[in-house]
Amino acid sequence: MAQLTATPKTRSRRDGAAVPLDELDRRLLNLLQGSFPLEPRPYLRVAELAEVSEDEVLRRTQRLLDERIIRQVTPIFDTRVLGYKSMLVAARVDPEHPWRAAKVINEHPGVTHNYLRNHDFNMWFTIAVEPGTKLGLDRTLEILGAEAGATSMRQLPTLRLFKIRMDLEMEGDTKTLASAAGIAEDYSEPEAIEVTDLDLAVIRNLQGDMPVTPEPYAPAAAAIGIDQASMLTHLESMRERGALRRVAAILFHRRAGFSANGMGVWNVPQERVLELGPRMAAYRGISHCYQRPTYADWPYSVFTMAHGRSKEECDAILDAIAEEMEISERATLYSSTEFKKTRMLYFTGDFAAWERTHGG
Repeated sequence: MAQLTATPKTRSRRDGAAVPLDELDRRLLNLLQGSFPLEPRPYLRVAELAEVSEDEVLRRTQRLLDERIIRQVTPIFDTRVLGYKSMLVAARVDPEHPWRAAKVINEHPGVTHNYLRNHDFNMWFTIAVEPGTKLGLDRTLEILGAEAGATSMRQLPTLRLFKIRMDLEMEGDTKTLASAAGIAEDYSEPEAIEVTDLDLAVIRNLQGDMPVTPEPYAPAAAAIGIDQASMLTHLESMRERGALRRVAAILFHRRAGFSANGMGVWNVPQERVLELGPRMAAYRGISHCYQRPTYADWPYSVFTMAHGRSKEECDAILDAIAEEMEISERATLYSSTEFKKTRMLYFTGDFAAWERTHGG
């Protein structure tokens, strides 16, 4: 099967142009994406690793936020462990007026990512529904499809998750991105936990943008009515139970210099998915790696999201994987428009309100 390729559109928009970064900016961005600790003064720890002062880290972090290099510094929770049901969806919508469909789909509070891609299935979005949903995921998608005028949809839930970690390698070159980072971890499927009242309070008060202050966890602790030490202890408990993946800086990809992302999809034989999935996930330039269902018109069982400073860099990452894994039947879908990208806000009233409005 021929590989799909396309040159992404060059867009002039507020969040589209790369911003010059110096060596310390790039070092801090690497640290803030991966080493933001659960400590009373996390920026001080980052400063020690970067060998600069805490004030310098705070000043630069705020500037990177103001310049829209960093989207937000925020906790990242695990949707599945919190009991939410989610999936990736591929839809066919009117190619002449995709914004009309995007507007409808984006109104659902569980839609966090929505892109136009170069395929007959041209709209790709992620959606989640909360525990206790009255409509459920299938009915929600039926309603969205009808309201958006989609002529076809393919449900692509995660069968196995091999990697989800959106760290842009700010200091490495193309060779670094197209190489594996150590030994791939074995896959294990997390189970939903019983969410406690304190879990709910922590999530509701900490999710979203954290302040750039010496003690960024303190305001949420005060709002809950506990001291910061207790807050951090409970966050560590949530991490051990799998509810909290980490706290990290989320970047605006293009403004950080990563102007291209390619969704590499692979026809991996079912009997080799557990062998090859973790190895594909280990590549530095891959942020997400999943096994998903196949259909008669969609034979690709493994999805890998590659991020690069150019289309050519994305191609290099995916070509390196193809060569190592010896997989020839594959395709690369590039995004031409980002309709929506945001973090999920959990346990709000927005989900029930959407269901009341759209579900009768």
